[in-house]
Amino acid sequence: QVQLVESGGGLVQPGGSLKLSCVVSGLTFSMYRLRWYRQAPGKERELVATITSASGRRNYADSVKGRFTISRDNTKNTVYLQMNSLKPEDTAVYYCNAHSDWPIADYWGQGTQVTVSS
Repeated sequence: QVQLVESGGGLVQPGGSLKLSCVVSGLTFSMYRLRWYRQAPGKERELVATITSASGRRNYADSVKGRFTISRDNTKNTVYLQMNSLKPEDTAVYYCNAHSDWPIADYWGQGTQVTVSS
């Protein structure tokens, strides 16, 4: 059974930092592309950051470039999202995603709430 469990969300003031973690089990972690998405109230789910399986290449949404860093630890089956210089518009539920192109597979975590407010 595949499980993705996020943690690390919470309430933070503007300009602050949070580090999200997602522990993955039940699949060959190193073979999966990992992504963080977020969804704010009344908005569509947005891709925030991606890290590939092989090279560890990273991509970011323009809205978070220079502030967020995605990383993975294949020894701990964990993907991280370091979020710095947080803004109120970063407030959302953040979801971890594991994706494989072959065999085709797509798995989601339950989400963790991030609220940026003074």
